[in-house]
Amino acid sequence: MVAWLNLGSLVLGAIAWLLPAINISRYSKRSENWVTLAMVSISACSISLFFQIYSFYERVRSEDWSALMDTVSVIATVPAILLIGTILLNGITWYIYRDRTAS
Repeated sequence: MVAWLNLGSLVLGAIAWLLPAINISRYSKRSENWVTLAMVSISACSISLFFQIYSFYERVRSEDWSALMDTVSVIATVPAILLIGTILLNGITWYIYRDRTAS
């Protein structure tokens, strides 16, 4: 089950970064659904972080201490990078689209 949680977290993390990148690349084409894509991106990031926390919980519950000791640095670092990257990409998206929303 932990492998599926990690795979799901990886896929959702990629989605969380791809959607703002699509928004930024479609700026010149007057994309109208950029807010929806940004919200889906933030949601994907949140679910990805939940999968990581639940993966950690499953390892604790099964008392797999060696796996915990081997992966705790990655489980602490990678979600932080995912969260910061998602916030930055969606912040850039908001910044470039802010004048289109006002008019």
